[in-house]
Amino acid sequence: MPYVTASDGAQIYYKDWGTGRPVVLCHGWPLNSDSWEAQQLFLASNGFRAIAHDRRGHGRSDQTWNGNEMNTYADDLATLIDTLDLRDATLIGFSTGGGEVARYIGRHGTARIAQLVLVSAVPPFMLKTDDNPGGVPVEVFDGIRAGSLADRSQLYRDLADGPFFGHNRPGADISQGMRDAFWRQSLQAGHRNAYECIAAFSATDFRADLDAFDVPTLVVHGDDDQVVPIDVGGKAAAARIKDVTLKVYPSAPHGITDTHKEQLCTDLLEFLNA
Repeated sequence: MPYVTASDGAQIYYKDWGTGRPVVLCHGWPLNSDSWEAQQLFLASNGFRAIAHDRRGHGRSDQTWNGNEMNTYADDLATLIDTLDLRDATLIGFSTGGGEVARYIGRHGTARIAQLVLVSAVPPFMLKTDDNPGGVPVEVFDGIRAGSLADRSQLYRDLADGPFFGHNRPGADISQGMRDAFWRQSLQAGHRNAYECIAAFSATDFRADLDAFDVPTLVVHGDDDQVVPIDVGGKAAAARIKDVTLKVYPSAPHGITDTHKEQLCTDLLEFLNA
């Protein structure tokens, strides 16, 4: 299987499909690159080189004890991009992966990057603080941490059966297979890695990173996202980015890479070809 080697020796797994201008897909917590399969197949079938990696501690990448924070995630992404010598790339980040993309830009700039996409993404800053009063209270994330320590398998079941795909909404019909895939991927993450990543996605301030965005950016968010509320994520991010297009999916949940995959694929292709 293909790997790149991070600066601390960690092996980062990736999938590299198709040929053409590169598109790099960064996944959400606590998933892995399999969560991008629909978009990766679609983009590779439409003339792009679609690359998706497993963040360290997730999927098939090494479960390192340290490095479970955004600076290291971003540097690992830079290692992937530099090792494969990608240029004029489009970076696409879903949820926590959106934070990874933002921090990459903050630390490494856009010399190799042509476009950016944030999907249901955590930037600019999820946590409620004195200077971010509209954020999510820390008690919410403490609850996720407690669930992870008590019974993380059940925590992932509860997320899949509830807010992640909007399966807890009246009339929702999310397939068992889709929910099982979330649970399967989540349990592939290392216990410490997934636990520490909760702080990484919730308590990292990406506001300065978004201010550094200087290439065309697409922001996609569902207006019924119960995991990263649109006012905390998509709308707040779009308000900070200079050259941005915001697409709001009505009544859509957090996991739109699955629930709205056809619409998302269409929007991504339109943006890539713009």
